[in-house]
Amino acid sequence: MKARKPTTGKYPEHKPQNLKMQEALVLPSEKSEQGPMIRTQIYLSRSEHEFVLAEASRLDKPMAAVIRDYIDEKMELPEEAWTNNPMLRAVPPDPTFEGHEDGALNHDHYVYGTPKRYMKRGGKWVETPPLPDDYYDNAASRAAYDEMVNREE
Repeated sequence: MKARKPTTGKYPEHKPQNLKMQEALVLPSEKSEQGPMIRTQIYLSRSEHEFVLAEASRLDKPMAAVIRDYIDEKMELPEEAWTNNPMLRAVPPDPTFEGHEDGALNHDHYVYGTPKRYMKRGGKWVETPPLPDDYYDNAASRAAYDEMVNREE
């Protein structure tokens, strides 16, 4: 390997450093109650930029504050989402519905045909006993187990 010559110029020798790019944190202002802010960069079309610039001028605020205000506005959940939401309304009763009493507990049985996981004993739903080893191979064993599970006591 070639030996380095000592530097005799007016600039000190360059020593490489492990530099890492990081997001800059801005200390919280009086308005920000959520902690430090994270500096970021966005690209806007010319019309978007002109709109934000006009809004900032009209409101006498920096462009960043206008953008933050719009984001905060979109993040708020309107009150009517809780008061007028069809997904939160009670399901109307259907007098023609003929479901199974244990439809929610044993839904895999009714949908996929698997053995029931719960059976009713003494007016309460309890777990069924484990399947016999020959449940899937012996039709008589399967029939006896299913009859025991489906029997009302």
